[in-house]
Amino acid sequence: MTYAGYDLNIVQSSMRSEAPARIDPRAAMADRLPGFLQPLLTWLTARPAPGERYVERNPHFYVWTATATVAAGMILAWASLDMPALAGRPGFILGSLLTCSGLGLFQVVVFHHCSHGTVFRSRDHNITLGRLISVLLLFKFFDDYKKEHMLHHSANKLLTDEDEFTNFIFGMCGLEPGIDRKLLWRRVIWTLVSPAFHARFLLRRLQASIGAADRYHQAIGIAALLVPVLIAAACGRLGPFVLVWLLPLSVLLQIATVFRILCEHRFPDPVVIANRGKEFVCHATAGVFPGSPPPAVTAGSARGLLLWTLWWADMLLVQMFVRVFVLVGDAPAHDFHHRRPATKRWTDYIHARQKDVDAGCPGFPANYGETWGLFRAIDENLTSLARTRPETLARA
Repeated sequence: MTYAGYDLNIVQSSMRSEAPARIDPRAAMADRLPGFLQPLLTWLTARPAPGERYVERNPHFYVWTATATVAAGMILAWASLDMPALAGRPGFILGSLLTCSGLGLFQVVVFHHCSHGTVFRSRDHNITLGRLISVLLLFKFFDDYKKEHMLHHSANKLLTDEDEFTNFIFGMCGLEPGIDRKLLWRRVIWTLVSPAFHARFLLRRLQASIGAADRYHQAIGIAALLVPVLIAAACGRLGPFVLVWLLPLSVLLQIATVFRILCEHRFPDPVVIANRGKEFVCHATAGVFPGSPPPAVTAGSARGLLLWTLWWADMLLVQMFVRVFVLVGDAPAHDFHHRRPATKRWTDYIHARQKDVDAGCPGFPANYGETWGLFRAIDENLTSLARTRPETLARA
């Protein structure tokens, strides 16, 4: 039996040390775990079980989901500060995580797809919501973002000096092509913990949002930022306000953004970069999915119980965190978005991408690639950057 090009008869535990057989982790989960767990696993991994039906979803679902997630996170975090005996530090951490997750949904899904005109039928409604999000959440002025993002989707601009992706990883994160992978990792880690980086990133966001040329946008942005701060200070609640709202909006969202952008694109071979075109698009993006194949052994033995315990701990702690904090919304299927940027099927990206995979991705010279695990994906991308010579990108 095959699924998405994988031989499902070849099953191997992810815990073994030898080179893994080419199996599909999601299909293995469907084969070894009960049916009632499959919806959770589909959402968590961003991959459907074999034969799972397509789910129709209105784009507005993501608008309300993002809003509700931010609201729930802020309420939980604030309640944890006011009633520590009820929730305490775990409640505050979970609340902050949810707030940041909702902000990520606004950034990755709603704001982004408004720029493609696929959230509302009306062009004006997409522009209005995009501008509102940019001014409230300190994202780049929507009109400027839309222009830059269209360049990002051009095969002739992707991974060049005019690309928002390369501008971010080279300009903001201080990465460079052609240097050692370990040095690239050290720079990434330092970026994440550096107060100077976060201050610089936040200043850049303020300049791109509130510093936009549109004066009406500027006025709303300044008011949206200062009025809540003044109200909180007047009420003697400035400290909680900073922790509940400004911390997720700044440092936490910026950490999530760095992780997310680093796993979005890799640098293909020089010949592919030079030729550009659809083959370049195929090799410059890959799906990134949280999870790993479940153990092939049953939990009846001591060894099997240990392997299943470790697997579930990884899925419910590490991979769940990755899905909620970094790979929010359709971020795992970023390759599908680059191949089908104008499709309205993005609302069920999980099944739409898989349908395209099963069809062989018509119109493109290569089918989809994928990596299971956020940190493995980032490592692969940094490895490709380390192999890339600076003159290769200069010629692009």
